[in-house]
Amino acid sequence: MSFIVAIDGPAGSGKGTITKLAGKKLNLVNIDTGAMYRCASLYMIRNNIKLDETEKIAEMLKNIKIKQNKIDDIDRFFLNGEDVSSLIREKEVNEIVSQVSHIVIVRERMVELQREMGKKSNIIMEGRDIGTNVFPNADVKIYLDATAEERANRRMKQNEEKGIKMSYEEILENIKFRDNNDKTSPVAPLKQADDAIYVDSTNMTIEEVVDKIVEIVKSKGKGE
Repeated sequence: MSFIVAIDGPAGSGKGTITKLAGKKLNLVNIDTGAMYRCASLYMIRNNIKLDETEKIAEMLKNIKIKQNKIDDIDRFFLNGEDVSSLIREKEVNEIVSQVSHIVIVRERMVELQREMGKKSNIIMEGRDIGTNVFPNADVKIYLDATAEERANRRMKQNEEKGIKMSYEEILENIKFRDNNDKTSPVAPLKQADDAIYVDSTNMTIEEVVDKIVEIVKSKGKGE
């Protein structure tokens, strides 16, 4: 049986960065589930598929191929063979990815793919429902949180580094919108699993959060 670490939390809580760094320290394969939904969102934008066009979305899910490969020690994401690592972080995708992730047939297909990945390696996976839905029997469950304001500040810095122009107010509004969408979703809503360990990263550095995650995982018998 593979060893599985599930990290859940709201948008902008640092799940992606923390999961990558902790996975490297613990020698676990990092699976970026958010990037998978972003790839589906980009495909829909490019093909002018609306959120309520169920038949077209079902057809998309038959044709879409999403892969995560490590190149020069950096995770790259491929949509039907094209490297879309930068494109899936752009504003257009940011604006619809939350809605796309709430489409039942999209979520069901992505969960299937995620569970398949979990059978092949010892993994660390982040998202909003990894510990509650995708891997309810994960060996370690962590709920990573931070205030909306702190998450907006972090996303602002990330966008500036990538040359993405969005105001702080836009980013904060988007985060609050996503929080509400994710927590009230009828499909795998964001919530802390009963047996998850809560980590508030608001006043912690990246290094401090990574060390905390590594410590928790090692306490469960992995990476010692």
